[in-house]
Amino acid sequence: MAQLVLELFSEEIPARMQPRARDDLKRLVAEALETAGLSFDKAAAYATPRRIALVVDGLPDAQPDISEERRGPRTDAPDKAVEGFLRANGVTLEECERRIAGKGEFWFAVIERKGRPTADVLSEILPDAIRKLPWQKSMRWGEGTLRWVRPLQRILCVLDARAVPLDIGDGVPCGKVTSGHRFMSPQPFEVGFFDDYEKTLQLNKVILHAAHRRDLIEQSANELVQDKNLQVKRDAALLAEVAGLVEWPVVLLGNIDGDFMVLPDEVLSTSMRSHQKYFSVVFADGKLAPFFIVVANIEATDGGAAIVAGNERVLRARLSDAKFFWDQDRKETLESRVPALARMVFHQKLGSLEDKVTRITALATELVQWVPGADRDQVRSAATLCKADLTTGMVGEFAELQGVMGRYYALAEGEAPEVADAIAEHYSPAGPDDDCPTKPVSIAVALADKIDTLVGFFGIDEKPTGSRDPFALRRAALGVIRIVLENNLSFSMRSILAMAQKNYPDDLFKDPGLDVEHLWTFFVDRLKVHLRGRGVSHDLVAALFAHGGEDQLLRLVQKAEALQRFLTTEDGENLLIAYRRANNIVQIEEKKDGINYSLDAVDQEKLEQEEEKVLWNALTQVEQNNPPSPDMAQFDSILEELSSLRAPVDAFFDKVTVNTEEEEIRVNRLRLLSEIGTCLNRIADFSRIEG
Repeated sequence: MAQLVLELFSEEIPARMQPRARDDLKRLVAEALETAGLSFDKAAAYATPRRIALVVDGLPDAQPDISEERRGPRTDAPDKAVEGFLRANGVTLEECERRIAGKGEFWFAVIERKGRPTADVLSEILPDAIRKLPWQKSMRWGEGTLRWVRPLQRILCVLDARAVPLDIGDGVPCGKVTSGHRFMSPQPFEVGFFDDYEKTLQLNKVILHAAHRRDLIEQSANELVQDKNLQVKRDAALLAEVAGLVEWPVVLLGNIDGDFMVLPDEVLSTSMRSHQKYFSVVFADGKLAPFFIVVANIEATDGGAAIVAGNERVLRARLSDAKFFWDQDRKETLESRVPALARMVFHQKLGSLEDKVTRITALATELVQWVPGADRDQVRSAATLCKADLTTGMVGEFAELQGVMGRYYALAEGEAPEVADAIAEHYSPAGPDDDCPTKPVSIAVALADKIDTLVGFFGIDEKPTGSRDPFALRRAALGVIRIVLENNLSFSMRSILAMAQKNYPDDLFKDPGLDVEHLWTFFVDRLKVHLRGRGVSHDLVAALFAHGGEDQLLRLVQKAEALQRFLTTEDGENLLIAYRRANNIVQIEEKKDGINYSLDAVDQEKLEQEEEKVLWNALTQVEQNNPPSPDMAQFDSILEELSSLRAPVDAFFDKVTVNTEEEEIRVNRLRLLSEIGTCLNRIADFSRIEG
């Protein structure tokens, strides 16, 4: 079995594009091999800033020989039909056989194809796979036509240490040669097998595995600060990015001038992270320390002193700008900045940011009644000021600090801590791993912001479609769901959505009631996704939602969880089986008879057997204690009472013949069976429950 080593060597590939390019190359080559009939044992792909590499193990020396039998026209078919068949399959009539098939005699051709050597097949299929490699952005260079993320310099392609010629155009050379680090070891070397390739790269100052580069950066950074009793601030995304910027990581420690330590920690870390790709260093309590970690791509002869000095000089310039914004921004209050939001468009059809703030303020102050502990005046202040920092120089430079800077400026102006925290937290949660607001004022403002956004965009028919969600409405809905559930908030979502609608112009919504229903359905769909992570089956939410009466997210989830607990008990499992059995019988007979048996009441006088009477009494008792829209205390009680139905339902099916010859008795028993469904469906649509 043979081994293929492929390397695409280019100018620096952006770090964010490397993982996908690595995976795409592996996928495209694997698909091409499969199409060509070449099996293999395993494939692995790797990426560095200057190369995408692939190794495929267990390739055969050649394609398998193929013997294929093809049926042609009838032997008495016109000559042109026979000639076309022969020409299409590359055979002569003498090479064909006459055979009886079906109702006639046909020509049969046996096509024998000898498998081609693997090297020849690779020369044919790999150029196409390479050209198909998708890039988020690509370019052409010189006078060539090849599109690539950066100029492609050469290709390495060897099969069992023998070069495989590839021609992808534009004169890109291909052979068995590559090179190491651009500066420390640029000399070329030949490649045979993958193990030697990887080891020789390491000797030439290139670490092929991105994971190994990440581990080395993390370990070296921690070692640099340990003797100072400091820690490197964890940042998985930055670590992955920096590992994609270097082939030979050299980790160095720099200093931050004390003059800049008056800046908020978030400003320092954001400035270092966004512009310079530095890692922050913190004290044990999490407070930022006056140091930073920089990762170089070269081993300097002076131990990195000049590199550190250069980076410190650049950082001073960056932080000088940040300090200027910090000092200038505090010369104006947040309240004085609010009118400037009128010049900032939220959306062309939804008005300015000032309009949005007005709507948020109106809705947030109404939400106070459902958020325990929320002070109305503080909520009003926080909602009014929540977007004001978007007009500051600091947020203009670092958009990711929106809300964060508002909190610092609010505290500096003497606003209540609850107001300042709400300004910072009203964007949360920004993703599944982000913390939810838990403080009452923050909860009210965060809910109002997200609900206003959802109502507005649904009103102008900008709903998410497929994978397209340009306004992050799915994220906003999940944010509302998480805030409600994690803070145990109880309110009618339909009422809140209708309340938010009233803050918009009347002519924005074609059908306000229908828009609310569409948005509520959207929330339920997002709720199913959220509950899947909590181990709650989505069909239970669908069953409760189809019942139609429940529009409190918290209670819907509580009921779904309670229903799931009930259905995992022996009584619950058997009752669901009995429901399906009864439902199936009724549906079959209704279709046959053209009658809806649930429309007519059971005639007690025609209940002949004791099992019928016991079941009827049990169903009647459950229905009498089952209110149309039960709260949670009633819901648990109803589920417990449903357990009592199991024994009479089982006894009915064991002893009673439904399709008896006496028509009136048969009809009455079908009505009784339909009553089982009616009884259970009063709390949820059991027909939607899977499993």
